[in-house]
Amino acid sequence: MNGTNATSTLVDRRAAVRTAPPVARRVRGMSDRAIAWLFILPTMVLLLAINIFPLIWAIRLSFTGLMANLPNPARFIGIDNYVDILTDEDLWTNFQITAHFVFWTIALQVVIGLGLALLINHKFRGHSFWTTVILLPMMLSPAVVGNFWTLLFQPQIGPFNYLVGFFTGIAPSSFTMIGSVALAPWTIVLVNTWMWTPYVMLICLAGLRSIPDYIYEAAEVDRASSLRQFWSITLPMVLPFLMLAVLFQAIQAFVMFDLVNLLTSGGPGSVTELVSITLKRAAFEKWETGYASALAVILFVTIFGAANVYVRALNWVKQQ
Repeated sequence: MNGTNATSTLVDRRAAVRTAPPVARRVRGMSDRAIAWLFILPTMVLLLAINIFPLIWAIRLSFTGLMANLPNPARFIGIDNYVDILTDEDLWTNFQITAHFVFWTIALQVVIGLGLALLINHKFRGHSFWTTVILLPMMLSPAVVGNFWTLLFQPQIGPFNYLVGFFTGIAPSSFTMIGSVALAPWTIVLVNTWMWTPYVMLICLAGLRSIPDYIYEAAEVDRASSLRQFWSITLPMVLPFLMLAVLFQAIQAFVMFDLVNLLTSGGPGSVTELVSITLKRAAFEKWETGYASALAVILFVTIFGAANVYVRALNWVKQQ
């Protein structure tokens, strides 16, 4: 009897499985995917609301002559804003100033950041402490950094001029970094390099730590010099990380606003007026909302296109 009951119970269970509702089977089969969408969907909706909608709205406004300080409704003017921007010689000058700032900032950050990463990678005594000290500028707010360096560059009370005068013999009150037409562009390059070089160092350090030790051991067996190891092993394997750092920092430098606004506000004259400063003046000083939207769209297309080409080059380097 017990064997018969067990057999009948097993048959009943198998029959229950075979006759289970197809909906239940579908739910069990798609449960992982459904749970994944359940977690991803809110984030996607938030990203669309924060990023895509403002972009579409800015594109719409770029074809209008909207003035935010006037109650008049937005008037459709076609591509007039884009024509005005692309034919404005002063704006092209600001683009050149921005390109100068981006180039020299990235060049200095790459050289200094890679050098610091190579130094920290040796793991000398106290390297953890010095790594933390080097990372301090990156942890500060741009507002704090801008005000801090503004005080340092003050001719009367700032220590920077006195330090330069101590080594060169130049009177501290005879020059000013922020107020000089020749020195002001290099001032924003210097401050931005000081603040963001630690970020490049971190990415390069991650690349150095990812290189297996046995490659260097094999090179030492072949009696390769340190310089040969650097050019043949270190630099090629760190290059993808370095290019990634260049991509991030180039985008950051191209849209830099807060630090430059606090240091020079685009002056003296317009020698440090980056395109972001021009955009801010058009939107919040002249209240030319349509014009500013068109300029923002041009900046977005420029950065997006350049980044897309650069990412293709980065993928090609990774495959080599």
